[in-house]
Amino acid sequence: MHDTHSTDSDLTQNLSFYLADETAMLDLGSKIATSLHTGFTIYLYGNLGSGKTTLTRGILHGLGYQHVVKSPTYNLVEIYKISKLYLYHFDFYRFNDYIEWEEAGFREYFDSGSICIVEWPEKAGDLLPAADLQFFFKILDTGRSIEIRAGTEIGKQCLKYLKNQSIL
Repeated sequence: MHDTHSTDSDLTQNLSFYLADETAMLDLGSKIATSLHTGFTIYLYGNLGSGKTTLTRGILHGLGYQHVVKSPTYNLVEIYKISKLYLYHFDFYRFNDYIEWEEAGFREYFDSGSICIVEWPEKAGDLLPAADLQFFFKILDTGRSIEIRAGTEIGKQCLKYLKNQSIL
């Protein structure tokens, strides 16, 4: 993992990384997990195969989840219970209309007692709550680049914590 971009002015709002392989993606997810807490929302943007579910697997492993982590593409949501924490991993790739999100009844999952990770959030339009962190994945000839943007004050604090602890 290599930090390719951050400045003092945007240190807590925007970070970019180059990740050489799946192991680096899992490691990044595990490191991100150290700063997450209930009520946190993460959006993942990127093409198919860009590493969104792999990053989520790393986050779950970093939180102590030791079982199989599946892509929620067909179920729309995978639910993980880790001690008293619920983590909801959504994939809205198959949505054709924003209203499908509302009709699916997912609004109740986004509360102060859970962590929500959403792949393809753009498929739900502006119906989703604001993301604390947004990850933008880009497939390169070798590896991936990821830009992390803070979308809320909590997201900014998260990135600042990770940077100050030399985690990222």
